[in-house]
Amino acid sequence: MKRLLFLTEHYPPAFGGVSASASRTVQALVKLGVQVGVVAWTRALEPGTVEASDDNPRIFRMGRYRDWDSTMPHTSNLCDWLWSQNKYSAVWGHYLAGAGFFATWTGKRKNTPSIVSIRGNDLDRDIFPPGDFARLQWTLENATAVTAVTRELCGKVTALTGRGDVIHLPNAVDSEVFHPAQPSMELRARLGILPDEMVLGFCGELREKKGQRQLLTALQKVREKRPACLLIIGEVRPSQMPQLMEFTGTEPPEAHRILITGAVGVGKEVNDHLQLCDVYLQPSLWDGMPNALLEAMAAGCGSIASDAGGIPEIIRHGENGILVPRWELHRLDEAVLDWMERPEEYRQAIRVAARKTAVEEFNFEAERERLWRTMERATSA
Repeated sequence: MKRLLFLTEHYPPAFGGVSASASRTVQALVKLGVQVGVVAWTRALEPGTVEASDDNPRIFRMGRYRDWDSTMPHTSNLCDWLWSQNKYSAVWGHYLAGAGFFATWTGKRKNTPSIVSIRGNDLDRDIFPPGDFARLQWTLENATAVTAVTRELCGKVTALTGRGDVIHLPNAVDSEVFHPAQPSMELRARLGILPDEMVLGFCGELREKKGQRQLLTALQKVREKRPACLLIIGEVRPSQMPQLMEFTGTEPPEAHRILITGAVGVGKEVNDHLQLCDVYLQPSLWDGMPNALLEAMAAGCGSIASDAGGIPEIIRHGENGILVPRWELHRLDEAVLDWMERPEEYRQAIRVAARKTAVEEFNFEAERERLWRTMERATSA
């Protein structure tokens, strides 16, 4: 039996794409017969303390210190203890900047294969100053195997290191959980959506890289032409609240028709909210392969997105969604209004094609096959 030590900066119940993809990867590996131990850093525990579960995967949650200088030695102690209890076949770092470096370092120390998964911003933020470029380069050059969620990221790693063996490992979506359904009028009323309002949807943690300013500006301009609201299925990152308050002034967000649900639980609840959206928006300034966009497409939403990162690897313009170049996101409102003015037959064809793309190209079976090949390649190297 293969045994894997899996390190990640975020893991459920933490919110966000890294947490969701980490959980999905671990669960897929467990189904493939791999025994997985997960080390996940969290700020929900006192720094340095550890809580453990007894299942497969066995999850060790470690309270993270304010800085990595203190967090890393404590993590090293925990991993050394885990190694004394298990003979791991490989160590996997899910997210380059912290987990990937530590997985590669641990693999070197234990003479064990290491795998690093690049998710998106974790590469870009360390390429440019003041990022830790030396550590990033060392990690990419010394990991046994490197995976990237988009082909664009694969190309960046090759440009940085010259290695041509980067594994393309795209996200996957549960098309049984996320699927077209009849919108709930009761949910619509509970959220405070008015009867005549068009609903612009966004899912996740809204922040600068996801196009917060562009979304707010688009909402404002659309509302000059017709009734509309922005439904944020998730939260606004705390550091971005001043920007939101600058937009809303002394009035609450609802007065400007910005409806923020807060954290939404299981996938079914997210899907229920997506069914209320007349159009789903993903105006990212930079990104990897957004889980939220794949979920919206599987849910049968018509989506308008930027061409950032791996989004063009998901959306084919005019076929299964609409792409707006990043340098034209100031015209996002025009794309929204054009979408709503199109014949229903056109919009329905886009929605059907979006669902088809999610089901056929980004499914769990394909992801499990790629994960198994990754494990095989790393452990046989």
